[in-house]
Amino acid sequence: MGGMSETRILKEAEFDPKVCTYWLLGGGLLLLITVVGIPLIPLWILIGLLITKKYLEHMSCTLTEKSLIVRKGLLNRIEKTVPLEKITDLALKQGPIMRAMDLHTLTIETAGSSGSAGGGALVGLTGIVDVIKFRNQVLAQRDLLEDRKSHSGAASAAATASDVTVLEEIRDTLQRIEQHVANKG
Repeated sequence: MGGMSETRILKEAEFDPKVCTYWLLGGGLLLLITVVGIPLIPLWILIGLLITKKYLEHMSCTLTEKSLIVRKGLLNRIEKTVPLEKITDLALKQGPIMRAMDLHTLTIETAGSSGSAGGGALVGLTGIVDVIKFRNQVLAQRDLLEDRKSHSGAASAAATASDVTVLEEIRDTLQRIEQHVANKG
């Protein structure tokens, strides 16, 4: 039952349905820029609406006591469990269209991912409702976990010092007993 605390969910991120419109606009803009794709725009709007809604249904981000669990994807489903102690930054990105729609992308960076060729982010999530509050909760839980770890490290160091003292007392007692036995014999 030791893994029970790990599975305790502290916060489940909610995603704004407006993110589907943002993804639709992005795909439509790409088709418009290619010029050849202009006739496909109406088809993209019909099919894209279904795809983006399904994709949104498969997205989740769960904060537990020790990790952040991210799930997303339709055909290729991805699940990443990011230990909170490994998170170096939770960055917010917002372009002009996202700003107009009041959306952000939250990127999760870890020590191992910050130098990667893919822009540094281990995971990017677009459309979390009240993303600043969610980010602050994740960072607060990470800091709480680090504080607990440093306090338990200090406690174990104190316990070690206490153990050494007890062992020294036992050694001294044994030496007195040996000396007492040697003097009698």
